[in-house]
Amino acid sequence: MGEFSDKVFDIVRQIPSGKVATYGLVAQLMGRPQSGRYVGFALRNNPAPGQDKDDIPCHRVVFKDGSLCKGFAFGGPDAQRRLLEAEGVTFADDSHVDLEACLWKGECSFSTESGLNVPDEPSIPIDWAAELGEDN
Repeated sequence: MGEFSDKVFDIVRQIPSGKVATYGLVAQLMGRPQSGRYVGFALRNNPAPGQDKDDIPCHRVVFKDGSLCKGFAFGGPDAQRRLLEAEGVTFADDSHVDLEACLWKGECSFSTESGLNVPDEPSIPIDWAAELGEDN
């Protein structure tokens, strides 16, 4: 995997059991606030899904409205929901996590005094060929 994916995996590993993050929040924590979709691409190639210490618990990442991923790579939204419920995540309805109760805030590297999500540090350059496994 490339640097972008590695950073996604590092952040997702920090999401505690019983909490969720959104794709956009993971992107913000990386200093790439417009890259939520690419966070999803990276997680689709998760080399170590699961709940153990060294695993990457991608089931803890949901959409900004709390909805589950329809194509959850490891068994669909029902599997994602079962994993989250087993960790104590509560749901607002059949397909949406109660974000008010379960959203992980994380540590953000953004300046929020202005109310804008502006990175304090420059974003990392992304080698998309490496990220997508297209390099030789």
